[in-house]
Amino acid sequence: MAQGLETQILISEDGCSCSHGSVKTYMSNSAGKIPHVLIVDRDLQQLRPLVAALRSIPYDITVLEHENQAYSRAQYQLPDLIVLDLRLPERQGLKVARMLKENPATAHIPLIFLSSLYEENDRVMGLRAGAVDYILKPYYVEEVQERIHIHITLAQKRAAALRDASPTAPQPVSELLPANLTIRQIATEFILSRISDSTLKGSGVAATLGLSMHRLNMVFETVDGITVFEFIRNERMTRAARMLEQTTLGVADIATEVGYPNSANFSTEFKKFWQKSPKQYRVAWHRSAAAQPPAEDNRDGAPGNGSA
Repeated sequence: MAQGLETQILISEDGCSCSHGSVKTYMSNSAGKIPHVLIVDRDLQQLRPLVAALRSIPYDITVLEHENQAYSRAQYQLPDLIVLDLRLPERQGLKVARMLKENPATAHIPLIFLSSLYEENDRVMGLRAGAVDYILKPYYVEEVQERIHIHITLAQKRAAALRDASPTAPQPVSELLPANLTIRQIATEFILSRISDSTLKGSGVAATLGLSMHRLNMVFETVDGITVFEFIRNERMTRAARMLEQTTLGVADIATEVGYPNSANFSTEFKKFWQKSPKQYRVAWHRSAAAQPPAEDNRDGAPGNGSA
């Protein structure tokens, strides 16, 4: 399969499933909306039984083959739960999990690691990264179904409790008006495609969509709890951090890539956001990465070897 290929699996609006035989049905939430599960795993063949089972419940499933798509996709789709493979190259699953938990817009989403890494240290690292559960491969489909259902239900109960305690808190995506969700998705895609444009501003996004700035901010504040300006800044700072981690580009080049023509202004904003200058961030990240234990080749064998 080609690099970066994404598989989007959707069910019909009435929740019909093509599966035969008896199907266990879960109540999704009080509004009757279908929960959305984002799965990130390179072993698409092994995922097929799980995806088929989740569709029959029914759940709305998005499958991503590459972890570098997971963070941005989770930000604008805001799934009800994320299933992530820890054993992505160089344990990138841990990094994705930490980024999701550090972002206020995605921190509430329960995350389950599904992995063939069986050692106690791997499980502990996964839980410390923010996962609510850790499931070993090869997995039992019904067990994974039940765990997903349990964690989505718990998350919905927590969200309901927060809404009761704070009526002004942002609504869950599942209870937002479809029009607001559509506006947010279109606006997000527009922003992400132009993030390196230094002239990109919330007012320009609103004008392109034919909305007032007040209306666009209301949509983002309802969904994410942040303004359009804050969303653009967060995306720029997150991308800049990834470039510092994964490339050898200089600070000035990275500034340009994320829409800052002036590298001094970029460095100032980066330090405000990450509490470190770009250079300090890069040094700290590489030290942390060097301290991680190397992956062992003999643990990449056939599914099931590690769970015996």
